[in-house]
Amino acid sequence: MSTNKCQMPDVTFSTFIASLSSSALVHLGEIAEPSTGQKQLNSQMAKQTIDIIGLLQEKTKGNLNSEEEKLVQNVLTDLRMRYISALKK
Repeated sequence: MSTNKCQMPDVTFSTFIASLSSSALVHLGEIAEPSTGQKQLNSQMAKQTIDIIGLLQEKTKGNLNSEEEKLVQNVLTDLRMRYISALKK
């Protein structure tokens, strides 16, 4: 059995939020889908991913350090603004 030598970053709350944010940006058509190289808006999937981050914010309230709280708030604000902008196009 061979092992993959590609080093993956440790999974932390911050890297998990960053991953969800990247997924939302793909669904917003702001960055290319890695498997196809294409940029395409999928507003339903973007909204669902943003809503998941919002749910995580609500469910983790009081359990995050200040840096994590700021990260989630900043990511949500940015993604929500981008979502509104994408819908207006």
